[in-house]
This record gives sequence, C-alpha cells and structure tokens, in this order.
Amino acid sequence: MIRDTGLGSRLWRMAVWAVTLLFCLNLLAMIAAVVLNSFATRWLGTWLPLGFTTRWYASAWDEFQLGEVLIVTLQVVFLVVFLSGLLGVTAAYALARRDFPGKRLVMLVFLLPLLVPPITYGIPLATVLYQAGLAGTLWGVVLANLVPSVPFVVLVMIPFIEQIDPRIEAAARVFGAGTRQLFLRILLPLLIPGILAALLLVLVRTIAMFELTFLVAGPTSQTLVVALYYAVFAAGVRAGQSIDAMAVVYMAVTLVWLVIALRFVNPTQIVARAKQQSAH
Repeated sequence: MIRDTGLGSRLWRMAVWAVTLLFCLNLLAMIAAVVLNSFATRWLGTWLPLGFTTRWYASAWDEFQLGEVLIVTLQVVFLVVFLSGLLGVTAAYALARRDFPGKRLVMLVFLLPLLVPPITYGIPLATVLYQAGLAGTLWGVVLANLVPSVPFVVLVMIPFIEQIDPRIEAAARVFGAGTRQLFLRILLPLLIPGILAALLLVLVRTIAMFELTFLVAGPTSQTLVVALYYAVFAAGVRAGQSIDAMAVVYMAVTLVWLVIALRFVNPTQIVARAKQQSAH
C-alpha cells in the first residue's frame, strides 16, 4: 500500500492531529478545573484557587447522601450485571446454535435498543413501569437498564459461542454429560473471556446510564449519575465546590471500573472476532 505524501495529505493529517490535540486539551482543562474547584476554599478571578481544603467532600457526602446513593448504585449495577449475564448468555447460546424462522427478525429486535437513542423508548418504557407500580423502585431501575444491557451481552457473546466447535458438545453428550455438566465443565471455561468482557462493559454502561435511570428512579432509587443531575439542577442554592466534589466522586467511580474493564477487555479483539465469524 503506497502512502500519499503530497502536500494536501500532509495538511490533512496535520489538521486531524491539531483538532485531536485541541479536543484532548479542552477535555483535560475541564476535568482539571472541576477537580481543582472541588478542593478550593475560594476561586474567583485568579488562575489558581486561593487555598485548598477537603471539607467540600465531607459536605457533599452529607448534603447529597452519597453513602446511600453509592449503595443504591452498587445494588443496581450488580443486579443488572447478574441478570444480563444470566439472560444474555442463554439467549446468545440459543441464537448461535439454533436456526429457526424469524431469526433475523429476533436479531433486529436485539439490535434496536442499541441503535435507537434511549430516550426514544425510555418514555413509553417508563409509562409501562409507572402503570405496573415499579417506577420509583430499585427493581424498576434494574428492569429499565436491562433493556439495553441484555441485547448488548447477546451481541458480544454470539461470536464467542460460535467459535466453539459443536462437536465438543456432542462428544460430551456421548460420554454422558448432562446439560448442567456440559455448561459448567465444557462451555463455561471456554466462554469466561467473553462473559467477563460483556459483563464488565455492561457494568460501565449501567453506571453511566442517565436517561433510562432518570425516567424511572425515585427518591430512594437514584444512582450516582441521577443524583449528580439533581444536585446541579434542583431548586435551592448549593456551593459549587460541593457539586464539583460529587462530580469527582462520580468520575472516579466510573474511571476505576473503566480501567478494570479495559484491563480485561480489548474492544478491537471483540470486533475482529466478530468480523472473522461473519466472514466464515
């Protein structure tokens, strides 16, 4: 492959790098401003705060009840991860191993929650949950988050399942393995990398999911991202440093899980594996 070294090509590459650098600097500047302000005693009209303190974190913890919010967030996240894995892996196995009329339509249905903006189906979904008496509860938030999470697990897991030779399962059946033994001793060890990848990404998505959680959450079922929204836009006067301290807590929680996810998951490998399977 011959690389274009003309003036136009060089200018285009320089422009792309310049825009990328400008975006990164702008993003880092915003994050730095929020972090600095969360520790600032007073910051008006100067390059740096006049002093630093950690009292805004204690203030945010008490004022916004961050302890309870974090507990609710962890409950929602781990329930969504568990149920998404249970339902998604089962559905992915059925779709990977079985051909049936309407399979393409079923795959399209699974794709829709990932392709359509959450607010599009979030409002009718919230209406249904309110009519069922589940909105405002922990389980209502969990059910709303399952709508995009289960399809995500299904689409991630199908390539992993398809790369397992069905003859391995047939041989296990011949030697007397039941369904439970087949899954626990044969399939699960082979699928652990895919399951781990899917569930870690679901975890990060659930922590960051605002639209669906906002539409169905109540006072006792708000996750961290929804509580942060109310801290910024609810009525009343609040210290900007307390809000920034809460934002830093949210960023830190999300960043920790994202780093853990990227430690075990390489998105390019997932895409490459899916392309290889579609090529075959």
